[in-house]
Amino acid sequence: MKVLFAGGGTAGHINPALAIADYIKSKHPNTEIYYIGTPDKLEAKLVPEKGYAFFPVKVAGFSRRLSVKGIAHNLNAAKLAVTSSIRAKKLLKEIKPDLVIGTGGYVSGPVLKAAQSLKIKTAIHEQNAFPGVTTKMLAPNADRVMLAMGEAEKYLKLNKKPIITGNPVRQELLRMDKQTARKILGLDNRPLILSFGGSLGAKHLNEAICDLIKWHNKTEKYCHIHATGKVGYDNMIKSLESEKLHDGIEIREYITDMDVCMAAADLVIGRAGAITLSEIAACGKASILVPSPYVAENHQFHNAMTLKKVGAAEIIEEKDLNKDKIIETVLSLIEDKEKLLKMEKTAKENAIIDANERIYNVLTEICDFS
Repeated sequence: MKVLFAGGGTAGHINPALAIADYIKSKHPNTEIYYIGTPDKLEAKLVPEKGYAFFPVKVAGFSRRLSVKGIAHNLNAAKLAVTSSIRAKKLLKEIKPDLVIGTGGYVSGPVLKAAQSLKIKTAIHEQNAFPGVTTKMLAPNADRVMLAMGEAEKYLKLNKKPIITGNPVRQELLRMDKQTARKILGLDNRPLILSFGGSLGAKHLNEAICDLIKWHNKTEKYCHIHATGKVGYDNMIKSLESEKLHDGIEIREYITDMDVCMAAADLVIGRAGAITLSEIAACGKASILVPSPYVAENHQFHNAMTLKKVGAAEIIEEKDLNKDKIIETVLSLIEDKEKLLKMEKTAKENAIIDANERIYNVLTEICDFS
């Protein structure tokens, strides 16, 4: 059995593909896994590290800017649209996969389109509440469409009813309990705020969290772990150097022990990427979400609304994010234990923690893995 994945550009498209691949291999060790992605994005590093065969295809999205730079970019994107389709079809003929699974990103477009033209079975997994352009284009002809969030269905034209599977969640997040996590981190009985803005960081969010830390550092009422991302670490350390932070506040560049930090947290503040939200819900955490306005189709806002609507999260749009707003929102939640517990319970009730199994069951309907 040969299964080929296509997706990339961001961890939100790559990690679900790798999680599905790992699950398939755990069930059927002899399955051959292949991956097509862009040569200069994160997948080019993560996929080979997992031991899966990686094949690069150059592709680019189109810019909406009517500038000289934007026009030049679009001319190159148009050229790549042609060459990527040719290369994708060539690779598919060489690999001869039994199934092609698209998890989003521009690169999945030419690959799934070529697979459909060659009559190869195709499946799509859409992580967001508002589906991307690639999913909208290819979903009508896919053998199966899987959605992480049911809200996405209304934006798609489908020939078959989609299957709600959720997003794959790292299993270590589900195994860690709060008491053990707090002991590992050396925390006392003060509430813990956990905040982060992504691996590269988020300037506006980092600035707001910096203001929040300066405010609650004076009270020493809360513990706080914040990850700045690669870009923002030095600036935040410099901004806080005169504050004499108490020992319950920790500034990191990255969070490498998310299972521990998430389990220990009483309140989570972060962006609204699809995988992040799935993990927050699976861990049963109350959250304040600041959707990135810089992503395609403003899809993070749609993602955040799935938790806001059921009462599991509060949303602060970046245009409204400032010192007073972040402090006010945090204070309204962290000082109201009853509300926090209700939000935690609601988040947990709306989590899908068996996404890998659901996705696998859908795939076995398309292909015989035995």
